[in-house]
Amino acid sequence: MSKVVVISGIAQGMGREVSLMLAAQGYTICGFDIEKKYLDSLSDELNKLNAKHHLESLSITDSDKILKFRDAVLKKFGAVDTVVSNVGIGFFGPFEELNLVKALQCFDINVIGCARLLQAFVPSMRKAKSGKIVVMSSLVGQVPFPFESIYSATKFAIEGMVSSMRYEVKTFGIQVAMIQPAQVSTNFAAKAQQLPETNSPYYDRCVRFINRDNELIKKATNPKQAAERIVKVITAKKPKLFNQVDFMSTFFLGLNRFLPQKLKDKILLDHMNINV
Repeated sequence: MSKVVVISGIAQGMGREVSLMLAAQGYTICGFDIEKKYLDSLSDELNKLNAKHHLESLSITDSDKILKFRDAVLKKFGAVDTVVSNVGIGFFGPFEELNLVKALQCFDINVIGCARLLQAFVPSMRKAKSGKIVVMSSLVGQVPFPFESIYSATKFAIEGMVSSMRYEVKTFGIQVAMIQPAQVSTNFAAKAQQLPETNSPYYDRCVRFINRDNELIKKATNPKQAAERIVKVITAKKPKLFNQVDFMSTFFLGLNRFLPQKLKDKILLDHMNINV
């Protein structure tokens, strides 16, 4: 019997690549996104693979529609084996100058959005006494980067939430894993990167940070390479709680465990070309 996976943010990037790889392995693909045109083209690709699928256009902020999506999936396929929380937005800027209303929206999408998805599907997994939850975190969920205070905060929150929830659901046979990419060569960062006003005291360092970030993205793991590693986590019998998909995240997380704070700070600031 085909395993059923649910993926939020499925239409583009890593979510799309993961869905196609799993479909090629015989998985039934269910997911949602706000980008209907990309959902339609994904549906065409899944049809070419003869993959069973159920895709809907909806937002991670719409609790009622997520529950309706869940009901439709369970009615159609009976059970869900794996849920992948993949939706997230970036947030960039000097902390002093941040728009906190927009920051709250970032928390709603990145953290509460993840919670909405997991709350929707955990009950059926608990009753089945099996299931797997895979949540997209980030390197900055443990190693905060300058000018990414709100984004880092959302990923710290996700890691705390998921690590705590893991203890609660483990007794029901539900496995939990997190993915911690540093950079993947998509337009994710570019969407978030907005320079402060030129008279900002942070302007020069923000420019240097963005230039360095864009330089690193050109050499970063691409969505297909990242998806291959994510699929290995999804299909593993006993996945690790924390999983990296690129060298940079493995490197910085390793430094974070062993080096003194002063040295870690210097390496990070030099790496992003913003040391003063």
